[in-house]
Amino acid sequence: MRCCKQKITSLLGDQKPQVTFTCDKEDATCQFQFWVDQRESFYCDLDQCKSSAEFDEHQNSTSYVCDNIKCSCISDRMLCGQDGSVDISDFLKESIRGPAKFECQQDEGKSNDCQFREPQMDDLISALIGDSSILLTCRSGECLYHTEVPGYERPVKRINTPLIAGIIALCSLFLVAVILLTWYLSRRQFKYGPIHLDDSDDENAKLMADHKPASLYFRDISYALNGKQILKEIGGLARPGEITAIMGASGAGKTTFLDILARKNKRGRVAGDFYVNGEKISDSDYKSFIGFVDQEDTMLPTLTVHETILTSALLRLPRNMSRAAKEQRVVEVEKQLGIHHIRDSLIGSEEGKGRGISGGEKRRVGIACELVTSPSILFLDEPTSGLDAYNAYNVIECLVTLAKTYNRTVIFTIHQPRSNIVALFDRLILLARGNTVYSGPFHQCQDYFDSIGYSCPPGFNIADYLVDLTMHAGSVDDVDDGTIFADNSSVGPSSTRAVKSIGTASIVSTNDDGNNLPPTPSRPKGRRHDSVRKQQERELFTRRRQPVDTAASSDAGLEDPGSFRLHRQSPHDDPHDLPPAALPLTALDEIVQAFAESGIADSTRDEISQSIEAACLANGANATENSAHSSGINVGAMAVLSGYLFYGITDDIAGFQNRLGFERLLFVRERANGYYLPVTYFAAKVLFDIVPLRIIPPLLMGSIIYPMTGLVADFEHFYKFILILILFNLAAAAICLFIGIVCKDHGVANLIGSLVMLFSLLFAGLLLNHNAIPKTAVWLQSLSIFHYAFESLIVNEVVHLTLVDNKYGINITVPGAAILSSFGFDNNALWSDVFCLGTFAVLFIILAYTAMHILLVERR
Repeated sequence: MRCCKQKITSLLGDQKPQVTFTCDKEDATCQFQFWVDQRESFYCDLDQCKSSAEFDEHQNSTSYVCDNIKCSCISDRMLCGQDGSVDISDFLKESIRGPAKFECQQDEGKSNDCQFREPQMDDLISALIGDSSILLTCRSGECLYHTEVPGYERPVKRINTPLIAGIIALCSLFLVAVILLTWYLSRRQFKYGPIHLDDSDDENAKLMADHKPASLYFRDISYALNGKQILKEIGGLARPGEITAIMGASGAGKTTFLDILARKNKRGRVAGDFYVNGEKISDSDYKSFIGFVDQEDTMLPTLTVHETILTSALLRLPRNMSRAAKEQRVVEVEKQLGIHHIRDSLIGSEEGKGRGISGGEKRRVGIACELVTSPSILFLDEPTSGLDAYNAYNVIECLVTLAKTYNRTVIFTIHQPRSNIVALFDRLILLARGNTVYSGPFHQCQDYFDSIGYSCPPGFNIADYLVDLTMHAGSVDDVDDGTIFADNSSVGPSSTRAVKSIGTASIVSTNDDGNNLPPTPSRPKGRRHDSVRKQQERELFTRRRQPVDTAASSDAGLEDPGSFRLHRQSPHDDPHDLPPAALPLTALDEIVQAFAESGIADSTRDEISQSIEAACLANGANATENSAHSSGINVGAMAVLSGYLFYGITDDIAGFQNRLGFERLLFVRERANGYYLPVTYFAAKVLFDIVPLRIIPPLLMGSIIYPMTGLVADFEHFYKFILILILFNLAAAAICLFIGIVCKDHGVANLIGSLVMLFSLLFAGLLLNHNAIPKTAVWLQSLSIFHYAFESLIVNEVVHLTLVDNKYGINITVPGAAILSSFGFDNNALWSDVFCLGTFAVLFIILAYTAMHILLVERR
């Protein structure tokens, strides 16, 4: 029979190999002979052999299994000591022991493929030429001794160049088509034809009919975190058609209280009772008819206003509601909030090229995303934060219109609003250090504080007065046993004690300057003289930022209004006036500016100048003319340039947060608001983000690079090459996705991801030989996706190659499999490596989803 497959045949060149295999069933013995150019090279005697055969209509197979085998070489023959040939006689005598197996399988109309297997011989064949065993081809009906000279040459498949060109062209056209289609869909406008009758009006009417006005009554709301009491028995009432404002100084617990009213997932322990229209309801039912607008906008800057609101409608409105009805609902909400004229404008961002819509318009878009579901109760956290007075008033006026016209219950937190905004409030809840100072109708607020001795001065904004009044309110340890809202409108004794505690801490006057000026209730002045003096000594961070109107403030005498200057209080200033607030220490540019203008910086600059001058005089030459110092000066100049390039980067979220970090926050917010289930988002993320980015680029790159780099010109090797690239990309993406989900800080995630990839690259087999790895650490190579990808790729391309080098007139032939074995690669591991890459990809995708489902939950 003909031996052998292409690898051994190419290794022997013009010398054709043959194999004979004969068996005697009665003696249970067989004989294996290997021939080169019709001359026997070596033979093997086998005994204790068992045979088996299976036959069917289109296929038959024969197998011989022998327990013992003994092989011998014929001297001065090929492979056995002939000049220019290797000598395997010692290997045959000492290593070949058995068992051996000879099996053939023949399909109808095809050649009879056989193989001879023996463990030690298989290892030698695999190491030298990359085959798993001695592979044979038999042309007769049975595997008998064949005396024909093998002359049949199996043709080598050549890569189809027109096919590759066609693949490249089709991939390019597909990519262009996808880009054009995406651009068209992102820019097209929804155009509505003439008025026609459909079900959308009925569906909208049904949605509005399902809306029921909701009164929210709450009492004894308490919250503790890590043993610290944050909120203490707060109660109140919010009615349909009214807006309820929650006010208080920073740290009073406004946002925490609003989160608890909206039944957000809190880290601490929440206590209290909630009643909607007089009944207690479950959290799932409660969240189905409320809307929540966060203080920070988390909208995609690349979408238009209409697309942003429509996305919320498509994901949150009932599934049986038609798309036309949902789009009509979006248009109605846009008109209600006065943003219909900007429906085609991009959201934009301050960091991007296009700024997009204004802050006030962006807040109204966020409100619109909640209103499309027609919530009965709408919660908003600081809706006027970061807005100028005009836009802040527009937002609150929009909320008032919404509450009055559509009978909604609106509850929001706000920090020191202007008087024209305060006049729009219906109800007020005033907090101080987690205690209720006032809760009831806003029009009764001023009368109540007048009755307990805290009158707001004429012309003074009552909101500013109330916040200042509660700034130094002492904590109230004892609480009232009765309900605060016995009459549903006024306050109880607990709030009175909270305000009375202010008086004990603020109506003490000190007259260090000799002026007997009575303190006014609008500016509580406690025993802060010592702290003021200490604060005034902090020259570096105590600065006046804005010009002060002398007609409206006692802080007169500022130098250069509008500029940043260090300021020390003069002896003639009122000692009770609080100094300006210190700037946040996280504002790097402000700290640098303050240091640059301080006396410390001036003295430091003088010392540096004196040191440089003394060094130049001592050296007798200018530093710039001294070649010994020029390299140091150049390095310093480069350092200054690098510092200048990175000076403008701010140390806040806007300066460091990338798209991935923003997307994480967006998912958490949308999941909490009921946009979709985690599995829905993850499936969309994998199918339309990760998979296209890991499949299309390898297809395009491989189709172009493979024929250009002279790799094996065979379609079978080409598709294996593409398959390995795709699986490796998917495995790497899945690992990075898992790390990005587990690590909240994207800087830490990048660091860990880089370390994991470097570890994987170290054990790939390129930088560290497999045979050089200690036996105790070999198992680490099984954790390297680079190892699986690199080994499978190199085996796919090199194992079939035969290198021939002519030295001193002698052709030295080296099989590619022998080279791979010397580097520690397994010549038969291609498909096992492919399987491991697929396993890594699937495993880490599952782990990534599990981590996302468990970890990415909104906890406030």
